[in-house]
Amino acid sequence: MNSLKKLIYIGATGSLLCMTACKKDFLDENLVTARSTQDFETKVGLDGLVIGMYQSLRFHFNYEWAYTTTNYGVDEFTVGGDRTMQMWNSYDGNLNSLTGDAASVWDNMYGAINSANIVIQNVPLFYDDASTKDVRLGEGYFMRAFNYFKLVKQFGGVPIKLIPSTTVEFEFPRNTIQEVYEQVIGDFKKAFELLPPAPAQRGRITKWAAAHFLAKVYLNRASEINASWNTGTKAADLDAVINYGNQVINSGAHVLAPDFKDLWNYTGPNSANEALTEIILSAQFSDNTATQGRYGNQMHLYFPSIYQTLAGMVRDIPGGREFQRCRTTDYAVDVYDRVNDSRFWKSFKTRYLCNNPNGAPKWEATNAPDPSQVGKVRFTGGQEAVLYIANNAGDTRYTADNIKLRAPHMFIRYYAGQAEDPKGNHGNYDASRFITMSKYSDGSRETVASQFGRRDGILARLAETYLLVAEAHGRKGDYDAALPLINKVRDRAAFKTGEDRSLQVDGGISYKNNAVANTAAWVSYSDKNTYYESNNNMPVTTASTLTDMHINTIAEIFSSNKEFYAKLGIASDADKFVNFILNERSRELMGELHRWEDLARTKTLVARCEVFNNEAKPQPNKHYLRPIPQSFLDAIKKNGLPLTGEEKSAMQNPNW
Repeated sequence: MNSLKKLIYIGATGSLLCMTACKKDFLDENLVTARSTQDFETKVGLDGLVIGMYQSLRFHFNYEWAYTTTNYGVDEFTVGGDRTMQMWNSYDGNLNSLTGDAASVWDNMYGAINSANIVIQNVPLFYDDASTKDVRLGEGYFMRAFNYFKLVKQFGGVPIKLIPSTTVEFEFPRNTIQEVYEQVIGDFKKAFELLPPAPAQRGRITKWAAAHFLAKVYLNRASEINASWNTGTKAADLDAVINYGNQVINSGAHVLAPDFKDLWNYTGPNSANEALTEIILSAQFSDNTATQGRYGNQMHLYFPSIYQTLAGMVRDIPGGREFQRCRTTDYAVDVYDRVNDSRFWKSFKTRYLCNNPNGAPKWEATNAPDPSQVGKVRFTGGQEAVLYIANNAGDTRYTADNIKLRAPHMFIRYYAGQAEDPKGNHGNYDASRFITMSKYSDGSRETVASQFGRRDGILARLAETYLLVAEAHGRKGDYDAALPLINKVRDRAAFKTGEDRSLQVDGGISYKNNAVANTAAWVSYSDKNTYYESNNNMPVTTASTLTDMHINTIAEIFSSNKEFYAKLGIASDADKFVNFILNERSRELMGELHRWEDLARTKTLVARCEVFNNEAKPQPNKHYLRPIPQSFLDAIKKNGLPLTGEEKSAMQNPNW
């Protein structure tokens, strides 16, 4: 039985088997161990199946595929010290139709689609509660659209399957990209009509989630990747982005969090930051170890750089288990105004404390501040042990020798005399040691070695809605209408009057509410960053940076020397605007699993990798789509017969 067929046939049962006991009201269910298709002809069974569909949202944060298909091979991140999945970044020959993560995405999306198909088919027939019938049906339409949208972004045209399978099937012809977009839009529109404006329980999908994704779908259809066929729909699609996005913005149901750090200030499962009204859709995770499933939220593993091998340090719960998969690029640092834009300092970790004083390094005669210090420890428990300095080319303060005179381990972006190089050939950062993105940090885990993250994964939030609508206005040439939307996001990113710019907050702080982690004598977590030293030891200030972050006229965007126009060879205002939006999306949404799809839809992937990623070599005639999994092509049939080699090639994406 082929992989698509297998999931289409058993996907619904699989979804129910994975039901979890999340403490999120409607997900607070007992583990279900057996279901038959007859159960889906009852209200109770259909309610359970819908809960299973919510569980399927966790897939996007579960394992390696979460970042390989979204944040590898882009401008923001490259391969770190662990090269297990490097083919997704380099685009070398090991990325092919046999690559496992491509099949994982394909299979899991179709599994969720089959569950949605059963809900859509059976709710009108068997669901006997009029008060929630439309909501269950709307959830079915939303989930089917959501999963087909993921498929079309990754693979292009895919088989559309709208009726649940009752027997083994083998014939699945590919639909066109146009047909898939029409299906996705139609389903999201039905979801928008059926879903309520407010959820009955926290975490349930509302009409505003459908509207957000409608805006996103229409923008994708209007983007450059579809330029060969979208001429007739582009103008109306951009209007639709504005229409649906503004409905979310004006609904009152969702507002931006007051401070960007609020989104990442995770203090434990079900903490306040998981209930922020900025969040439109999230995959919900739990601290119930009995029902956590095979993975949990594993995104906390992939972004940290190595700290445990440094003298005076040991791996701990708040510091994270550092799989060092996603190495922050120079672009990811330089895209921010690191003096005025708080988002950099609220997205990245630059300081660690000594948590292993018995292993602390000692002063030597060659670097001791005075002879009396020789043989004494450079730092002890709770003192700063590791500093990452996010400085610029032209900084004359640091050399490979003088940093040895400092007590903490020093990692410097640019030594004195080094020229700017966007591919990272400078300083003493390396594949294993780099500034860590901390948005997924999780100090609530059960043990140091545990991979089972417990914090929710954000799939959509209002800041992105603002940027979607702004991009649509800009693509229409209505730049004045785009500017206030951009400023809503940028104004929030400014440092506030009275704010301590050296303050560090990330989810590692949840160790304080973790009975296991909070017993340690010393922890690596620091509540400070390297803001002032990174910014050339600038004077301490608590002034607002709103004036610096706010853009007064569109001319400021077009004349900016900070948006890499020259490096990317961008000249026209239209291209500058899209480039600016891509940069603003990085500043706001860095690492939040959008980037490959953003660069693919705008067809900027090749150009940006060439400038900013030291290893990625995507090909313009190939890598804007993923390969159709070979397991699918080998198993399906046409007119009852296995596909020939020519038929497989014809069904495969170009040049794979």
